[in-house]
Amino acid sequence: MAFAVIVVFMVVEVVGGLISGSLALLADATHMLTDALALGLAASAQFIARRPADSRLHFGYRRAQVLAAFVNGVLLAVLLLWIIFEAVRRFMEPVEVQSGLMLWVAVAGFIANAIAFFILHRPQERDLNMRGALLHVIGDLLGSAAAIIAALVISATGWFAIDPLLSIAVAFLIGVSALRLVRETGHILLEGAPADIDREELKKALIAAAPQIKDVHSIQISQITPEHPRLTLHARITDAQDAASALAAAKAFLEERYDIHYSTVQIEIGEECPDSHAPSESDASFEAHENKTAAGGGFKAHGGAAFAAD
Repeated sequence: MAFAVIVVFMVVEVVGGLISGSLALLADATHMLTDALALGLAASAQFIARRPADSRLHFGYRRAQVLAAFVNGVLLAVLLLWIIFEAVRRFMEPVEVQSGLMLWVAVAGFIANAIAFFILHRPQERDLNMRGALLHVIGDLLGSAAAIIAALVISATGWFAIDPLLSIAVAFLIGVSALRLVRETGHILLEGAPADIDREELKKALIAAAPQIKDVHSIQISQITPEHPRLTLHARITDAQDAASALAAAKAFLEERYDIHYSTVQIEIGEECPDSHAPSESDASFEAHENKTAAGGGFKAHGGAAFAAD
């Protein structure tokens, strides 16, 4: 629905911008074109994300949403750079604008973007794909508002410089959110940990919640999407008879406290970690090693007794 609304009014703004000579309208129309592409990409990603896991993608296709949001953020940043470049050129070579036509087209665009915004806006939405699509629409909404203001100022004062000036202002406002989106999605694609989970705090709370567990280490947290974190950790116990209860307590704690429903917990019996031969945690190569040993699961016999369970 939002895609259809954006496409129709994008055509209206392109025609109106060409006839009136307004950079604000053309910039907004170009932005609406990227919105149409962004919404199409977002819708496709939502559809792909519903596909179940298979032999090639063991965690499923949910990260397609993050990838789509990343692409949308990059496209938006490139578009904003073009708007700034064109605005600077307009400052150097002012272009006369038909303020009357510009005003009516901008009002129509504002209404269209407002409709798309209310279709897409969902309070407390954590889906980065939806946020990326919504960010494009918000950019258009601000762009249309800027075009309305520019048209009124030009009509009242004849000051044509207001058109590129407001375009630059909108570009900077949206640019901040676009960069934030790219940074957040890039962090997830690089297997970054959730910002709201502190490893030391998790370690202390888990030991307090499960008396059988004497030590927790090698905690690795990443995200498939913001709604689907995944975790691996090693938990040390002293008595092998406590293994099952320690594992159950750890899994329950992670689900209740951090809403982590997918975790791999390696229970270790004794003082020595079976992976103690691995590089220290300060070594960057430790991350790759841990992803192989902790996430892989299975029984490990060297250096002490341990088992891992999903």
